[in-house]
Amino acid sequence: MITAPRQAVFWPEPKRTIVMAPILASYAQDRWHKAVSGFEDIQSAVNGQIIAQASSSGLDFGGLVQHARNKGGPALRKLNFHQRADMIKKLALYLTERKQTLYDLSFNTGATSRDNLFDIDGGIGTLFAYASMAKKHLPDKYILAEEVETLSRNGTFMGTHILSSLQGVAVHINAYNFPCWGMLEKLAPAIIAGVPVITKPATVTSYVAHAVAQMIVDSGIFPPGAFQFICGSTGDLLDHLEGQDVLSFTGSITTSEKLRNHPIISANAVRFIAERDSLNAAVLGPDISPDMPEFDLFIRAVTQEMTVKAGQKCTAIRRIMVPETIIAEVTTALKARLDRIVVGDPQHEGVTMGPLAGLAQREDVRRHVATLAQESEIVFGDPQHCDPLGASDQSGAFMSPVLLQNLNPRDATSVHHTEAFGPVATIMPYTSLADAACLVKRGEGSLVATLCTYDDNVAAELVASLASFHGRLHILDRDCAKESTGHGSPLPALVHGGPGRAGGGEELGGIRGIRHYMQRTALQASPTRLTRLTGRWTIGAQEALRKEHPFRYNFAQLTVGDTIHTQPRTITVQDIEHFAEFTGDTFYAHTDEKAAAANPFFPGRVAHGYLLLSFAAGLFVDPAPGPLLANYGLESLRFLKPVSPGDAIQVRLTVKSKNAAREPHYGEVRWDVELFNQNKETVARYDLLTMSAQPAAA
Repeated sequence: MITAPRQAVFWPEPKRTIVMAPILASYAQDRWHKAVSGFEDIQSAVNGQIIAQASSSGLDFGGLVQHARNKGGPALRKLNFHQRADMIKKLALYLTERKQTLYDLSFNTGATSRDNLFDIDGGIGTLFAYASMAKKHLPDKYILAEEVETLSRNGTFMGTHILSSLQGVAVHINAYNFPCWGMLEKLAPAIIAGVPVITKPATVTSYVAHAVAQMIVDSGIFPPGAFQFICGSTGDLLDHLEGQDVLSFTGSITTSEKLRNHPIISANAVRFIAERDSLNAAVLGPDISPDMPEFDLFIRAVTQEMTVKAGQKCTAIRRIMVPETIIAEVTTALKARLDRIVVGDPQHEGVTMGPLAGLAQREDVRRHVATLAQESEIVFGDPQHCDPLGASDQSGAFMSPVLLQNLNPRDATSVHHTEAFGPVATIMPYTSLADAACLVKRGEGSLVATLCTYDDNVAAELVASLASFHGRLHILDRDCAKESTGHGSPLPALVHGGPGRAGGGEELGGIRGIRHYMQRTALQASPTRLTRLTGRWTIGAQEALRKEHPFRYNFAQLTVGDTIHTQPRTITVQDIEHFAEFTGDTFYAHTDEKAAAANPFFPGRVAHGYLLLSFAAGLFVDPAPGPLLANYGLESLRFLKPVSPGDAIQVRLTVKSKNAAREPHYGEVRWDVELFNQNKETVARYDLLTMSAQPAAA
């Protein structure tokens, strides 16, 4: 573990009443920087009290970038994918032990205990997920190699693609609604990719992000320069970015456009990832009636998305499309469900929805509701007043959920263009599936849509119509409802982002999220050279023929390219008939000469493919106990040429790649297995996966 220098903690023990508002420091060039001027007051969303001050004045933004490039980047690139993933897992464990502090701070943002599960637990869970995915799907190496392509007739010149770490910095600018999750879901892929991070939270909730940043620094898990934190404005940070850097942004369309059009971002072709607010939709299928389970599931889903985080989610449902024949029933059910929502101080027992993030945010939502109300009717809630439990809507940013109804959405404009970023949604009728799809697409690209149906044809038609307009489609019905993570929950393994209005970017998506911080390069060379560069054996590369069978070597002793060629074995009619009787596989191609000969793929009776695999194992297996512990699978199996009675098969077995396992006592070995006939023609090929023992520690 690398210990980063520790400085004074600038956040006191979390309390609701604070006599002196603390100054939130930035972490720059491996030290805490506390500004002395230019402060912005940060107020509690619950009671309006000033709880912190933020300023980045005095920061050397160019110095931050150079420090990340010259110190953080090289330190991360000395570690392989697995070592970086181990750091992310250690951080997840460290934050887990301290998340109560984050809960206590988050109440001032208006977050309820349920909201904290999305932000704090969700952020930490994303760290765990990425650490696991990296250990499972990435090699314990420094580059990631893709499949090889043969580029010449005789196979002496080949090509592949490799992905290597960008040698720049990842600048992350996050939104106010998820100060923990927003930081961590960007951090994990970048660090695993080997790229240092400069992260900047939205100021209004930066005190929560600041606490997370303090924990990251205090943990000492990351090497110096790998993580820096800006509390306040970004100053001239963007002026220092270059083509090896990445700028990732979550927030409004207006700010996104400013960033995308920044002259340095454009001139230097800086990679830009945008995840923006969008007018996400929920569609109730025409097959659903009020007495069906999907009806209640739909009502619950819409209500949850309107009220979790007080509707301050980029994935929240803004437009509700329902069949025109039951719009009255849906509206009544939604109003009844919303009437059960208790708005108030999130620490007060019984409260199910807290305030918006601040008074300015509430005024912004009210302005947008007024715009929507010019074409739609408010059927539930009062945007100007509510009676919060245990608090006041004068000092706190409280707002009632607001449901609008638009009965003529085809002629409306604002409902398809204006987003009130709060507990606000509009219900509207559709006349047909084509009409519903047309209304959804009026949103011009969204992060997610929910389709609630129990009809295969309805689901298929909506997916075909809407997939290209969305980053994610969530299909809800009785079969998946109990385990569904819901409309508004981005998952580490799936893409988060969307086209058009949603920003045109992607985050998460499993290993795809890591690749955003890497450069794909085509590599052309001989098979042997490619093998040595990538650490993965390529057909045609040199083979290493050693004195002992490869199964006699432990994981550390094995080298990529270790090979054995077996003796041949002749396949007889008796072998085929015995296998057919023993296994019950009496398919005609193996048992009926006349029928097999009529098949254009076979010359007559042929051996079972699985008979060939069994005989191949018998040819290459070393039976004595040894370092090889287990065979746990095979992949990419292809039968390429039939084997007839009288043909002889032999096997080439080669160590294709090695990968450290999650347990220290063994490693994973991938073998390239090729079966030939007597004419040296390939009849089958596959990857064999085994576990080989690691040498005992001294």
